Amino acid sequence: MLKKIFVSALLGSLSLTALADGLPPSVLKALKTAQIPAASVAVVVQPVDSNSALVAHNSSQAMNPASVMKLVTTYAALDLLGPAYTWKTTAWIDVSPVDGVLNGNLYLKGSGDPRFAIEHLSGLLRQLRVRGIRHIAGDVVLDRTVFNVPSIDPGAFDDKPMRPYNVGPDGLLINFRALRFTLLPDNGRPRLLLETPAAGLRLDNLLKADGNACSSNWKDLINVRLIPENDGNRLEFTGSYSALCGEKTLNLSPLPADTQASGLIRSLWQELGGTLTGQVRGGNVAVGSRLLATHESAPLADAVRDINKYSNNVMARQVFLTLGNDAPKDATGPATAERARQRITDWLNGRNLRFPELALENGSGLSRLERISAGSLNRLLQDAWKNPVMPELISSLPIVGIDGTMKKRLNGSQATGRAHIKTGTLDGVKTAAGYALDGEGRRHAVTFLINHPRAQAGAAAIDALLVWVAERHAGEKNIVLEKE
Repeated sequence: MLKKIFVSALLGSLSLTALADGLPPSVLKALKTAQIPAASVAVVVQPVDSNSALVAHNSSQAMNPASVMKLVTTYAALDLLGPAYTWKTTAWIDVSPVDGVLNGNLYLKGSGDPRFAIEHLSGLLRQLRVRGIRHIAGDVVLDRTVFNVPSIDPGAFDDKPMRPYNVGPDGLLINFRALRFTLLPDNGRPRLLLETPAAGLRLDNLLKADGNACSSNWKDLINVRLIPENDGNRLEFTGSYSALCGEKTLNLSPLPADTQASGLIRSLWQELGGTLTGQVRGGNVAVGSRLLATHESAPLADAVRDINKYSNNVMARQVFLTLGNDAPKDATGPATAERARQRITDWLNGRNLRFPELALENGSGLSRLERISAGSLNRLLQDAWKNPVMPELISSLPIVGIDGTMKKRLNGSQATGRAHIKTGTLDGVKTAAGYALDGEGRRHAVTFLINHPRAQAGAAAIDALLVWVAERHAGEKNIVLEKE
C-alpha cells in the first residue's frame, strides 16, 4: 500500500504512471527479469539540494549493505581523524649497536597502518642500515598491541581461508599478509612464480594444464595446501590452469602473521646486506627502548580512496579499528571493535544522524550481521555533501564506466562518467550507493539495496536506476512514492 504520495508538476500535466510502484519502470522491468520481488529491494534517490526524495521505496527497512557499509566507516574516519591523518610504524632498540652489531632486540611497533607494504618495510629497514646496524644478534619483535582484537578463523566467512580479503585486522599488518604469485603457461604446462620475498617458503607446483577455455572462476580450480616442514613451510599447488588464461596474478594469504612477517623481513634484510641470527616473533616493545627509525604512511584520504575504489575489506577494518584507538582522552588501552562501534555511533548522534537499525560488526561490510536502511544511507550521503571532507569522500568512490569496481559497468551509457558509486556484493546481497548527475547536471544521492537469494541478478536493476537518473531532465515531473 502506498503510504505517502507527494507530487509536484514542474511542467505539463501530472501523471502517476512514471513511478507506479515507487520505482522507475525500467528498474521494475529489470527486477522482474531477475525474479527479485520489490519487497526485497530498498531504493532512495534524492537531489542533494532538496529536502524531498524523488524515489523512496522501502526506505526504512534494515538490510545487509555489503561493502556499501564502507561509506559509514570512511566518512566517519575522514570527519573524525581528518584527511591528512597518518599512521606511524616505528623501530626501537633496547641496547645501542656496537661496531654494526645489535646485541639486543629490534622492535617493530605498528599503529594499525592499513597499507604498510613491502616497499615501506624495506625503507624502514634501510633506515637501520644507514644508521650503522649490520647484524641483529637478538630477535625482531613485532608489537601489534595498538589493537586488541581476537584472532579470527579466515575460512569462517566463505570457506576460502587463503583469500586476502579474509585476513583479520592486525596492529602491524605487513603487505596485507599476502603473497603475490604469477601463473603463466610454458609450453602448455603451468608455471608458478612467487614474486613476494618469503624466506623459508618452498613451492611445490603440481598444477596440470587445462585445454579448455579460460573460466571466469579459474582461481577456484586451483587448490593450495600449506605443509609445515622442519626448516620452513611448503605450499603445494594442485588442480588445473588453462593455457588460454595467459598470464594471471594470484594473491594468497596462506601464512600465519608471524611466519609471513619473518619470511619477508629476513629476505629484505638480507637484500640490504644485513644478517639476523635471532627469531622474528610477536611481543611488546621493552620498557626503556629507544626510538631509532619511523615510517609515516600516506594520508588517510589516500587510504580511503583505495578502500572505496577497490572495496578493500582489510584496509576498511584497519581504519575502523583506528577509530577505536583514536578514542576520547579518558579512554585507555588498545583499540577494540566495541570502542570503534561506539565512537561511530556517538559521531552519528552528534550529527543528528540517529540510525536505530544500524548494526556494525567490522565496518567493512564483509559481514552477515551488519545492517542499515536505504533511508539512513541517504541521510548519510546528504550530510556528507555538506561536510568539508565531501571532496575527499566523493573522489574516493568508483566512477561509473571509468575506474574501480564500476570500471566495466555501464561503459558507453548515459551514466558513464556521471556518477560516483560504491558497490557491494555478498551471497544474497547486491548494493550500490553514492552520487549521480541527472541530464541537467543536478546531483542526486542514490542508494539501492537488494537482499534476496537471486541478488546477483539484480545488477541490471541497479544499472537501470543509474541510467534513469542520468537521463532525467528538469522538465519531468517530480513524483515521490513511499512504499513500506
